[in-house]
Amino acid sequence: MPLIVNRDKCNGCETCLSSCPFDAIEIKEGKASINEYCNICRACLSACPEGAIIEIKEEDAPISYQPSDYKGIWVFAEQREGSIASVSLELLGAGRKLADELKTELSAVLFGAAEKDANELIKWGADKVYHSGNAVFEKFNDEPYSRLLVNLINEHKPAIVLAGATPIGRSFIPRVAANLRTGLTADCTSLGIDKDTGNLLQVRPAFGGNIMATILCPNHRPQIATVRPRVMKKSEYNPKKKGGIISVKAEDLICRTKVIDTVKETSEYRVNLQEADIIIAGGRGLGDAKGFNLLFELAKILDGAVAASRAAVDEGWIQYSHQVGQTGKTVCPKIYIACGISGAVQHLVGMQSSDIIIAINKNPEAPIFNVATYGIVGDIYEVLPLLIKKLKEIKS
Repeated sequence: MPLIVNRDKCNGCETCLSSCPFDAIEIKEGKASINEYCNICRACLSACPEGAIIEIKEEDAPISYQPSDYKGIWVFAEQREGSIASVSLELLGAGRKLADELKTELSAVLFGAAEKDANELIKWGADKVYHSGNAVFEKFNDEPYSRLLVNLINEHKPAIVLAGATPIGRSFIPRVAANLRTGLTADCTSLGIDKDTGNLLQVRPAFGGNIMATILCPNHRPQIATVRPRVMKKSEYNPKKKGGIISVKAEDLICRTKVIDTVKETSEYRVNLQEADIIIAGGRGLGDAKGFNLLFELAKILDGAVAASRAAVDEGWIQYSHQVGQTGKTVCPKIYIACGISGAVQHLVGMQSSDIIIAINKNPEAPIFNVATYGIVGDIYEVLPLLIKKLKEIKS
């Protein structure tokens, strides 16, 4: 239950400031004010000599919007180097289901791509697309992206805004939510609609992936959520679908920063994990960085990508960009081969939606076998060379 300050009772004595371990109380215009750092530890309740700080029930919290003003669902359609990211199409699939349930309109917002790409978004399910092809969006920059999206939301007032939990979405969507003074649920794995209230049900892993938390934002609009790639299904592509494309001007945006250049990590085996159909992942069971040489060799034969658990990344055996799990990427390949990975919950939440999981581990009690489609109990350095040899024979 949130805490608020009764400004009529507060005399600005500042006694409460020292009681807060999170620096969540500040003095504004001679009165105490509770900011966004509040963790609701309630230490300040007994510290205030005037009883000006009070706790209110969530259902009694003031609603900061007029419900009739906010309608429709928006999907931020991410583009990379002029190409629509697949997570955008996945979000349109999820958004279409939500829009049909609420009997409302589904719109997409596209910055930086060509108008033909906006037409493609309509065929993937959007009813209309807000499009800006301004050159400022060619290279991703938090400032122009967040400024224009905030302006559009303030003008058109969508009830729900969805974006991908990608490096781009994670970077600028929190700015958007902060500017709009609304809530944001990050890294969602499922979305739904509360049939009684019409609020968005935002489901995400919590407490290290041990539980799935359902989060609501009943008192503020829009409701904003970022969704992990590869957890939603694309809707059906309809080449005959028609919709509106609304051109958005971005010439008046004031930006303090400018992206001069983007440096990409180069690697012979670098593949976008979230797009890969086959992934070979290594964990602490590999023993050292040399173990990944076998994984790269297998990946080359299978035309797959190499991933890693957090333990392998923390050891410095491979770059963070290969990490799968709660603090890495979420993947959903057709085949996921886990080599020397024990199966910690934090890793499982990033890969357990894979179509087929093959686990190789010396420990027959390893938790990874609980989610594996096929399990091989054995030494990586005995199993993988045999597998590589057999695949080479088949290919030749």
